[in-house]
Amino acid sequence: MTTLTKPPASAAKRSGRKQGPGNAPVKRSITSRLGDLRIAILFILPAMVGFVAFFLVPTIRGIYLSFTEYSILGEPTWIGTKNYSALFQDELFWNAMGVTLQYVALNIGFQTVIALGLALLMHRVAKSTFIRGALLLPFLVANVIVALVWFWMLDYQLGIVNEVMSWIGLPRVAFFGSEQWAIPTIAFVNVWRHMGYTALLIFAGLQSIPNHLYEVANLDGASPTRTFWSITMPLLRPVLVLVLVVTVIGSFQVFDTVAVTTNGGPVNASRVIQMYIYQKAFGESDFGYASALSVILFIILALVAFIQMKFLKGNESDLD
Repeated sequence: MTTLTKPPASAAKRSGRKQGPGNAPVKRSITSRLGDLRIAILFILPAMVGFVAFFLVPTIRGIYLSFTEYSILGEPTWIGTKNYSALFQDELFWNAMGVTLQYVALNIGFQTVIALGLALLMHRVAKSTFIRGALLLPFLVANVIVALVWFWMLDYQLGIVNEVMSWIGLPRVAFFGSEQWAIPTIAFVNVWRHMGYTALLIFAGLQSIPNHLYEVANLDGASPTRTFWSITMPLLRPVLVLVLVVTVIGSFQVFDTVAVTTNGGPVNASRVIQMYIYQKAFGESDFGYASALSVILFIILALVAFIQMKFLKGNESDLD
């Protein structure tokens, strides 16, 4: 007579059958996941509330106002696409975009190159935490304070920079008062303030590159220049793309330095797009037109970020 025996627990597991009355382990697993979800939602909720209240709702309302004629003293009046039609025929808008592009090119070009050099120095030479931290000091100062300090230092009559230039026999320069020098000077001020923070981001990317790659290159007799272009730059590309996206978006939104120093002058030499939006909204109380300008700027920044990520392959890494 054949005796039926209970299969071992391992066989039951291999057969795929759930163990225990009422599938208790499965229920505990589901309960645990629901508990983790509640905790995650609890942590995410404050950020989501802030996102909805301070970004999503103002963005939707701004898009609506861009199709209206609206001043702070009245109700919005729907006018369709008239603001956008007027915008593309507005010479001041095109001037503001040209000035902004000039500023972005100067700011991003110098800031990225200098920050990359500082990051390499921190990675190869400057091992002191104090020296690395000192590079961040300008970034820790409010942008308005930085702009005021440089505004006084570069003053045509009493600024220390012009005093030194006069002492060594060079002619004085109206850094903020000249159409030729206004935007380059503003770009220089912001490069000085942000290059430490940008260098820190690039330095973090350098830390992620395995050291054994440099050791192999050194054994193969590769020069430092060859190592930089063949190892460092390809592996640093995702971080550099991220840095470029962040800095380009920030450069297009420059406002406080211009407002404190030149207020868009002389003439329209430093009237960047953010300054033009501010003047339309709060100077002329034309919030509908200012909203249309903001929507166009938003679209431009979205396209620029997409193009950078797509063509520079910022989501790909050569470390994989």
